Amino acid sequence: MVVGARQVGKTTILQKLSSSGRTYVSLDDPLLLELARSDPALFLQRFPGDVLIDEIQYAPGLLPYIKIEVDNQHQAGRFWLTGSQQFHLMNEVTESLAGRVAIIQMLGLSLRERLGRNSTDKPFLPTPAELENRSADNPDLTLKELFDIIWQGSFPGMVLNPDMNRDLFFSSYVQTYLQRDIRDLARVGDEMAFLRFVRACAARSAQMLNVSELARDVDIAPNTAKNWLSILQTSGLVFLLEPYHTNVTKRLIKSPKLYFLDTGLCAWLTEWSSPETLEAGATSGAILETWIMAELLKTWWHHGRRAPFYYYRDKDKKEIDLLIEQDGTLFPLEFKKTASPRKDAVRHFKVLEKLPLPIGPGGVICLANRSLPLGDDVVTIPVGWI
Repeated sequence: MVVGARQVGKTTILQKLSSSGRTYVSLDDPLLLELARSDPALFLQRFPGDVLIDEIQYAPGLLPYIKIEVDNQHQAGRFWLTGSQQFHLMNEVTESLAGRVAIIQMLGLSLRERLGRNSTDKPFLPTPAELENRSADNPDLTLKELFDIIWQGSFPGMVLNPDMNRDLFFSSYVQTYLQRDIRDLARVGDEMAFLRFVRACAARSAQMLNVSELARDVDIAPNTAKNWLSILQTSGLVFLLEPYHTNVTKRLIKSPKLYFLDTGLCAWLTEWSSPETLEAGATSGAILETWIMAELLKTWWHHGRRAPFYYYRDKDKKEIDLLIEQDGTLFPLEFKKTASPRKDAVRHFKVLEKLPLPIGPGGVICLANRSLPLGDDVVTIPVGWI
């Protein structure tokens, strides 16, 4: 099962990977959808071989029958599924197909994909060996090129069609999201209030989440804000980065940080009219951090791996943008909009020494064009390497 937001290329990539014997079935077809809902057993009989079922969330009643087919035939890979709305889907999947389904979370095109570079790297870790591997085909990005990419976003429809009207694309995208996904599946009554909520979330990307403040700004109840936020999160539009904590470090702040997963959509929602105004604006550092976080997530999710990502912040306001926990080791990272970060950029890394886990190599992901040491096991990491 491949899940993710609309228009990230789930169906396209599975069709590319399909053999000629796999039947494609879209539940966007009203007749097929009606059959899948009214008589799921007959629906599966109509497609007895290998099948790709698109938009499975519209007919979750199919899932128990797929389970029966899987258990009876013991044929791995017969069913390929896609879904754009996890918030309606995942409970059905975990209940019906537990232990029988591999779930891949998919985002838009990564930097390396859009530049035609090697996309077979391992999930990102700031180890010397991994950085050396990534530096081999390192794309050198100017500030203008980088913010052109950030402003455009990562949806394949935008990336592969440079003449596409950006405003029309994102306006249509949001309208489709509101009318099809939200109205049909989430039962949101006031669409305009929900759109204001989405815009307010976009304006807070890369910030600590304050649900009460968010609800007050949009003039909705805090419980409504929590519900709508979960919709955005599980429909693949936003990601919540949880704080790192252990039983020993009880002084850590417990609020997550909010990140939009497509910077083009985020910039459109916050009404930045060009890459130049976005780069010069007050939120340029936050949008760069948002883009870096999404790129790092792609290196993990697109390998079928859960991203063990956290951030650190204590009550003394000492903060580290990202901690990656792998094999019992913490790898710290900072994100900076500068080409020449100074050593004080990583001064808070020392607070990790009080934690019970060993600390691995760390770095500052920034606009530098080469990697230089900033301290013991800490280096600058050019943004193009991720």
